Amino acid sequence: MTLEQRKRFLELVKERALLRGDFTLASGAKSSYFFDLKMVTLSPEGVYLIGKLVFDLLKGSGIDAIGGLTLGADPIVTAVALVSHLEGRPIPAFIVRGELKEHGTQKAIEGNVPGKGSRVAIVEDVITKGGATFKAIKAVEAVGCQVVKVVALLDRHQGGSDELRKRGYDFTALLHSDASGEVSLD
Repeated sequence: MTLEQRKRFLELVKERALLRGDFTLASGAKSSYFFDLKMVTLSPEGVYLIGKLVFDLLKGSGIDAIGGLTLGADPIVTAVALVSHLEGRPIPAFIVRGELKEHGTQKAIEGNVPGKGSRVAIVEDVITKGGATFKAIKAVEAVGCQVVKVVALLDRHQGGSDELRKRGYDFTALLHSDASGEVSLD
């Protein structure tokens, strides 16, 4: 992952994803800023950068698959799977459902469901308190997977990343936000 790619990803987030106003976050907390990262993760340039940056970050981690909770993780895992194929080191992707569907197979995990003993990475677009991330972790651990890496595109530093580390998970974020919503690489 190059510094130029990381800087460009930062620029895209600042230009397209950072909103100011009055917001209620998924955690229920109130905020004067919001990161709509889907404006980046679903853009052609953004999805390429994310796929490349996360793939490069995961090199050498020995993962068997990558996944996360729908909807935030969907474009990320797809981007990483595509880049991994292009790089000749394919990483299968899966999606953890927020709710079980009541028809069809009623699966909690869709796609390339990792088997017992698989080493997986869990990804998230924005981590605040970590609710979505912990839901995905719980689902894959319930089928016998080992979570060896957790990656967020952006860490709001509001407890989620601290809790992940406290519970022993290897966590990394590509970008960081301070209490005012300012975004940085480190």
